[in-house]
Amino acid sequence: MDFRTTVERARRLGQLHAEYKPLVLPTVWDVWSARTAAAAGFPALTIGSHPLADSRGAADQEGQTFEEVLAAVRPIIAAVDVPVSVDLESGYGHQPADLIAGLTEVGGAGLNVEDTVHSQGGRVRSTQEHADYVAGLRAAADDAGVPVWVNARTDLFKHARDASAVLDEVIERLRALERAGADSVYPVGIQDDDELLAAVTGAVAVPVNSTAHPARHDLDRFRRLGVGRVTNGPLLQLAVTDAVKDMLGPWRP
Repeated sequence: MDFRTTVERARRLGQLHAEYKPLVLPTVWDVWSARTAAAAGFPALTIGSHPLADSRGAADQEGQTFEEVLAAVRPIIAAVDVPVSVDLESGYGHQPADLIAGLTEVGGAGLNVEDTVHSQGGRVRSTQEHADYVAGLRAAADDAGVPVWVNARTDLFKHARDASAVLDEVIERLRALERAGADSVYPVGIQDDDELLAAVTGAVAVPVNSTAHPARHDLDRFRRLGVGRVTNGPLLQLAVTDAVKDMLGPWRP
């Protein structure tokens, strides 16, 4: 994609986060789903690692290489006229500068990066390590001249037996990510917990991302809780799968 177009899309993605409270970015996985979501009127999209992997017969949690992911997302990004952010999991073992170079070369306007390091047995980065990685992404994007939107994810709630017991640690991590240059933060696994969502949205100044199911969750609820950004993770693809099964059921031989 033309460099100027990539820069324009990245800038637009930043503007959209300021214009919408919250900004809803449907999580897509191929050209069809991206075109469908864009045609439905959404001004920006995300590509999720889990649905992308499922669509390609690969495993989530870095079952694809970075190069394979770039090759897969390139035609998706090119198929629509709206900014597209790409889930880059924990970075596929690459340095931040490599991620930014590859992402911007295929036209990506933003990225998601998590702290569970799948290439190293699923260990979780420390707060400082994850903040340093995000700071490296921010610096690389600045050096490239592309205002890539960095959505910094933490899996601490997801890994905890008792999510409320790690709230203070999560808030410390989110604030460190914000200081490191994250444009938004993403504490996964609490989309159904009003108390935890309100606690994290009140603890940071940047938008907080929440996962949402397109049929089971309510946008107004997320708005009331202060959520600034909504994506679907694998839930939109799962909802589509359920709908297709229901439609096909009566036609079984």
